[in-house]
Amino acid sequence: MAAPSSILIIGSGVFGLGTAYTLAQREAYRDTKITLLERLPFPAPDAASVDSSRIVRPDYADAAYTALMAEAHPHWRGDFGAEGRYTEAGLCLTQEGADSGENRGAHYYLVKALENVKTKLGLEIGRRDEGGQVELMESSDDVCRVLESMGGDCGSRGYINWTSGWADAEAGMKYMRTLVEATGRVDFRTAEVSRLNYGSNAVESIELISGERLIADLVVLAAGAWTPKLVDLRGIASATGQVLSYIDITQEEEDRLAGNPTLLCETNGMFIIPPRNRVLKVARHGYGYANFVRIPHPERRAESGEEIMVSLPRTKQDDPHLSIPAEGDEACRAYLAKCIPDLANRPWSQTRICWYTDTPSGDWLISYHPKYSNLFLATGGSGHAYKFLPVVGERIVDVMSRQNRDELGKKLEMKWKWPETRTENDHVWTEDWRGGIKGMVLDEEFKKGEARVVGEPTRGRGGQTEVGMAAGGDWEISAAQYETQTKKGPKL
Repeated sequence: MAAPSSILIIGSGVFGLGTAYTLAQREAYRDTKITLLERLPFPAPDAASVDSSRIVRPDYADAAYTALMAEAHPHWRGDFGAEGRYTEAGLCLTQEGADSGENRGAHYYLVKALENVKTKLGLEIGRRDEGGQVELMESSDDVCRVLESMGGDCGSRGYINWTSGWADAEAGMKYMRTLVEATGRVDFRTAEVSRLNYGSNAVESIELISGERLIADLVVLAAGAWTPKLVDLRGIASATGQVLSYIDITQEEEDRLAGNPTLLCETNGMFIIPPRNRVLKVARHGYGYANFVRIPHPERRAESGEEIMVSLPRTKQDDPHLSIPAEGDEACRAYLAKCIPDLANRPWSQTRICWYTDTPSGDWLISYHPKYSNLFLATGGSGHAYKFLPVVGERIVDVMSRQNRDELGKKLEMKWKWPETRTENDHVWTEDWRGGIKGMVLDEEFKKGEARVVGEPTRGRGGQTEVGMAAGGDWEISAAQYETQTKKGPKL
């Protein structure tokens, strides 16, 4: 297909920057004018891609993402991850309790992810001190041995992939920005989009809040959790807010904990990433909170007056005093107390709601719009896109160019295509595995208990189920057994 003469990308997160970087280097787009619009000065402090840390790992139950990570990992281990942008300290995937009942899904996810890193990546099973890359933990004693410095109960079984790690998220985004700037091909503008003006079969113009209108042959919508404000994604993708919490620690405590692997519990979605700069992060990969807002229908003429209800982010840019609901506060506090008891009463130094764009399956939405021929969507990251930052633009532009250069590309394009039908409910609560409770609404959670003051320690079970510590079960399952499970594990 012929390259458009102009491309306008809305959003400079993982998908937006990655797409701009690849377009700027592809020979087919050498004469294309590329413009990237940013809502706030880069890096936007409330963007999902800007944070202290993100997990980098190939541990997926879905082999396509394991294969995609095999493309990205060498970059993290090279220049992209240099100067502290990537730390390969391992990832400890655990479960709570036995392998039955509600915990069955967590166990099957662990088994499938383990199978993929063995068969697709050829990683060696065995203890690290004996040359192994992936170490099985068959009991709580094994988990405690690996995470001894935490001093608490970190799970009943699981495995640790010593070839996984974590990234300094903001530093990685800044590095990608320097790469894009170095091409000299991309015009960056800081301006917020008010709406897209739609014709019968194409986007006619992009309207900024200043009133200025822009036109482009191709519009790439990569606005993350703000995307449902600009195109009707009801029943396709929705914004959900996730809880993040942080505590300040001493240098001595950091020296003790910094060498640990990241800890991710498949049973409840809670995770702890090793500290840096004397800050420790405790968070949850959950179903999240919806923040319902009535907005003008994005695809109707402004004068029509038609409105729809969608979930959109509410961040500290909207309210500097915004904290996390008591439910999320208590979940993070309970997990911290369980895993690192001596820090249980340490007050939060800050909390944050991080906004995902969730799809029903957890797969991304990388596709041309079926109605508007010059609108391309790059969204639906579902909380697991960051780790692919070095290479994701290549795969996005492949789809944009309608090129399938290999079997992986064909599989990804099928996963990422515009769905044939929308879900029955307008708001998408993903069927991808998550922790926490499905169906929480942000304002309702704030009303249930007074929002916690930043720094106030709290107690409570936080929705976590008390389970026994019995281990058991088999590490080998059939593909048929796995596919019958409704909980397939997180794509964090």
